[in-house]
Amino acid sequence: MAVDGVQVVGSVEGRRSEILSDAALAFLAALHRQFEPGRREVLAARADRQAQLRAGERPGFLDETRAVREGDWQVTPPPAGLRDRRVEITGPTDRKMVINALNCGARGFMADFEDANSPTWANMIDGQVNLYDASRRTIELTEGDRHYRLNDEIATVLVRPRGWHLVERHLQVDGEPISGSLFDFGLYVFHNARALLERGSGPFYYVAKLEGHREARLWAQTFAFAEDHLGLERGTIRATVLIETVLAAFEMDEILYEMREHSAGLNAGRWDYIFSIIKKLGDDRAFLLPNRSQVTMTAPFMSAYARLLAATCHRRGAHAIGGMSAFIPNRRDPEVTERAFDRVREDKRREASQGFDGTWVAHPDLVPIAKDVFDGVLGDRANQVEVRPDVSVAGADLLTVSIEGAAFTEAELRNNVQVGIWYAAAWLAGSGAVAIHNLMEDAATAEISRSQIWQWIRHGVVLDTETRVTADLVRTVAAEECEALRSVVAPAVAEHLDRARALFEQSALTEEFVEFLTLPAYEALT
Repeated sequence: MAVDGVQVVGSVEGRRSEILSDAALAFLAALHRQFEPGRREVLAARADRQAQLRAGERPGFLDETRAVREGDWQVTPPPAGLRDRRVEITGPTDRKMVINALNCGARGFMADFEDANSPTWANMIDGQVNLYDASRRTIELTEGDRHYRLNDEIATVLVRPRGWHLVERHLQVDGEPISGSLFDFGLYVFHNARALLERGSGPFYYVAKLEGHREARLWAQTFAFAEDHLGLERGTIRATVLIETVLAAFEMDEILYEMREHSAGLNAGRWDYIFSIIKKLGDDRAFLLPNRSQVTMTAPFMSAYARLLAATCHRRGAHAIGGMSAFIPNRRDPEVTERAFDRVREDKRREASQGFDGTWVAHPDLVPIAKDVFDGVLGDRANQVEVRPDVSVAGADLLTVSIEGAAFTEAELRNNVQVGIWYAAAWLAGSGAVAIHNLMEDAATAEISRSQIWQWIRHGVVLDTETRVTADLVRTVAAEECEALRSVVAPAVAEHLDRARALFEQSALTEEFVEFLTLPAYEALT
């Protein structure tokens, strides 16, 4: 490979060389040189904003963008492949997952390079190979006597690149690692846009971890640059923005405005949203969150956020996509499975009644359940964008996080420690989507787990056992839970437990909040 200033430090054997062609690498280099300065600017702005919040400022609706919020404008209508999104399944980009997700009956498949994908070089580059084949409908897999291939009707692919804060260290441009966002986005659009358009689809994305409209603007500029470079019509690239930070919740109109010709709507990224409450505001005891099991979508501040998202989207002609149902069936326990199905039905009924146009599930068995709920509301309509919920949500509604009957229990502390270490070990072993206690967990769960412990220590929470949460207590619990996990997890995961425990303690017990667990974890990833 001979592209000036570009160095690949990962394996490029086999099909990988096809993905990392000179033309593709030149495109990635162009993206890096054009947008790396802007990426650094938005990350610096995040740090400045965090300092302001720690100094006592509170998020609010922006005075300088009032005209956007009060203006009469709409996003560009969706292309045919994105008009009906009543059920979308999410998952990583391994070959079998891609085939099964495309075949499962969902309208969309969010192919995840972000929270559900451990960013090993093999996962990231082989995932691109799999999506290359899926875009051309040639993807197949044989395992023993089982052969997997695509059905005639398949889901629409939406790719979630990594957030602006992450890099891909295996590809360097001018001596710097490329942004993980640009790497994931760039390879997919470069190789597949034309093939997707020929089949009536297109290069569709989910955009993660945004904290405001300026970050959305950077994405919109990236999309326009790629369209010009690749000879695509403006607006060919579409993206659904996940509203998964409390700061972004105050800028939903502005985010849609920045993305308007590239917009495919907004999504309620509920788990990361809870994490962001702690990360952004957790120094203040007024934002102390109780047991994670109590912080559901029926909590007043979470309900306000969801209702505001649906109303904002529909006012602008955009789709509102609901959050993840992480429950998965338990083949050995039908009662557990039925309880999970009941909770999914309840969750999806609430979303459909709030005006959402579709929702997420984590397992194929949940697709018909969610579909049945949205079929009952939508009928023959592709969506319910025309429904304008009568919603009035003030800034205080988004920031009042008190929960009736708030509890702080040792059982929940232990669960946070156990799940955090378990997930981190699996992540280090190369798995980003991990089945734990009948839930399909991704990085957001580990982030909530360790950030909640950090917050409980910071505010000296006293548990139901009349024990105060301290760093020493958490270390003791971590040692006990780590040891107990050795006989529970797979051997490939068990060998990473000690490193996972160290990472978990590093991110949960430090005085200064670690912004993302995945940042130090990426340094430890082999």
